[in-house]
Amino acid sequence: MDQEKFGNFIKEIRKKHNLTQKEFADKYHVTYQAVSKWENGKNMPDTSLIKQISEDFNISLEELYNGEFKKRKTKKLIPIIIGILILILLIIILYLFKPNDFQFKTLSANCPNFTISGNIAYNSQKSAIYISNIEYCGGDENEKYESIECILYEQNSNSQNIISKYKYQEKEKISLEDFLKKVTFTIDNYEKTCKVYKDGTLFLKVNAQNKEHKITTYEIPLKLDEKCKTQP
Repeated sequence: MDQEKFGNFIKEIRKKHNLTQKEFADKYHVTYQAVSKWENGKNMPDTSLIKQISEDFNISLEELYNGEFKKRKTKKLIPIIIGILILILLIIILYLFKPNDFQFKTLSANCPNFTISGNIAYNSQKSAIYISNIEYCGGDENEKYESIECILYEQNSNSQNIISKYKYQEKEKISLEDFLKKVTFTIDNYEKTCKVYKDGTLFLKVNAQNKEHKITTYEIPLKLDEKCKTQP
C-alpha cells in the first residue's frame, strides 16, 4: 500500500466534506497533529478508525487502501435505466389515456433541501401521479435509521388525504440518501378529473426513526409547472 497516496486520499475526503483537520480529528477522537501525519503519509490510522472512516463517508476499504475512488460503471447506467423506465411508464399511461386530450404537468419540490422528478398526467376521464428520483441536498446526512417512511398526501383545508406511502422496515439500518433512492410513487386513476392544484396542495412527508426512537420529519411541498386546466 502506498502510504503517501493513502494520506492524500484522506485529505481529499476531508476537504470534499468541508472539514478542517481539527474537525476531522475531533470526529475520531484524535489530535489534529495525528490527522496531519496521516495526510502527509507519515503515519496511518488504526484499523478500527479506517473501518469507521469507510462507513462514515460511504467509501469501500478497497478504495481507502488504494488511495483512490473505484470507477463505478453502474453510475453511467443509472440515467439510461431511469430514461428507459420513464419511457415505459409513458407508454403505459398513453395506453390508459385517450391520446387526443392527454396532458402532462411537471411536479417538483417546493423546498430547497430536496429535488424530485415527477409529473401529473391527466385527461377528462382520470389522472395519474408519478414521482421518482427524490434527493436530499440539505448537506451531509450520515445518520443510519432503524425505519423510514415516505408519505404522499394531499392537504385539503384542515384534512390530509394520504394518497400513497413507501416504508422501509428491513433489519439493516439505512441512511436517508439510500432510502430516497428506493422511493417511487406511481398512482394510476388518482382522480377522475384533474383538480386545479395550488402550490403546496400535494406534499411528501418523510419520517425517519433512529435507534433511540427519535423521529426526524421532513415535509416537502410539491409544485406544478403550471395549473391543470379545468376539464369539461
